[in-house]
This record gives sequence, C-alpha cells and structure tokens, in this order.
Amino acid sequence: MIIEKLMPAGVVCRDTTEDAPESTLFPEEAERVAKAVDKRRREFATVRHCARQALGELGIEPAPILNGERGAPQWPAGVVGSMTHCAGYRAAVVARSSDIHTIGIDAEPHAPLPQEGMLRMIGREEEIPRLAALSARDPGVHWDRMLFCAKEAVYKAWYPLTHKWLGFEEASVTLDPAGTFDARLLVPGPVIAGEQVSGFTGRWIVSDGLVITAIVVPVAE
Repeated sequence: MIIEKLMPAGVVCRDTTEDAPESTLFPEEAERVAKAVDKRRREFATVRHCARQALGELGIEPAPILNGERGAPQWPAGVVGSMTHCAGYRAAVVARSSDIHTIGIDAEPHAPLPQEGMLRMIGREEEIPRLAALSARDPGVHWDRMLFCAKEAVYKAWYPLTHKWLGFEEASVTLDPAGTFDARLLVPGPVIAGEQVSGFTGRWIVSDGLVITAIVVPVAE
C-alpha cells in the first residue's frame, strides 16, 4: 500500500486502484449518492469499502459512513480517520482516538494543476517563490500540485478539531524535498491536550503517478 509508507504505528490503512461494487454500500449511503454521476458513486462506494476494511482491523463492525457537515466523514465513536480519492486511486486510514488526535490525507494525480491561474488561487505570496526554487532544484516533481495536496491534508486534519472552515490562504506551507512539509496556521489553531496548535507537520510521497500527502497528530505518551 502506498499510503502506508506515510503512516506511523497505530494507523490502519487500506488503498486500492480498482473500484468496489456499489453493492458494498449500506442503504443510507446509497441514498446519499443516488442522483450522483457514475464516477462519483464508484468513488464514494470504493473509499468506504476501504474504510470498512480498515475499521475491521480495529475490531469495529461494518456500519454506514455518512458525510457530516462540509462533507467530513462521520466516524464511529472513538475513531479518527481520513479518506481520499482521485482518478485511479482510493484510500482510507483510521486509528483509535486514544492513539491519534487527528489525521488528514489527500491524493492527487502527479501532474500540473489542471487550471491556469489555479496556483494564484491556492498559493500565498511567500509560497509561490518557494515552489519556483523547488522546481529549479527538482523539475521532475509537480510542486504546484504538491502544494494543493498538502493544503487539502491540512484542512482534513484541521476540520475534525475545529469544525470550522480553513481557506487556502489561512495556512502557509513549506515543502521539503526530503518528503516532509510544514504548515503554519495563520488563524488561531485548535487546542489539543490543553495547548493551542500553531501548525501541522506532514509527509509526502510521489509514487505510481500519484502525489500523496498525510498529516498525523499522535497522542503524546
């Protein structure tokens, strides 16, 4: 599994490049995507199939995984997790909340951002020159897509802790060629274990035509 390479102990992962049948959906889930296009239904079904496999490894019986506010998955009590899907790839990661505070993952095709001008929409003034320097150093990596992917992971880690929106401009991301990144929050961060968080650290990987990012905040021992 690709996603497993980014995860610490205590996190259970499942990923796939093939779609699961829509019959794997619970009726409540199927109802949520009944009017969606075929692509959306297949993504929805497969990523939940991955999530249920991962939850099963934690000893949790299969159950519907519905979207809550702003589309965030509603995990069983005592569980944290994250899901992602893009063309040709689906992944889910879960952990006990006694071990992990929050997880955020994202996967994207390893290709330039699809729309002209999109980098200006997601990138802050200080981030764009950093991307240019990274591109000069390693032109084989699509750093613009990496930035987008990292910011998506930031949001997915942020939201379960705050239940608030976080815009692209509200976090400043520094990508490290060694496979890590730092995200500095530019708004008041969530409180974890009595301390306000000012940012997140994450990891990234480019593999099999994909760029994947992950943030995991473990519970301190």
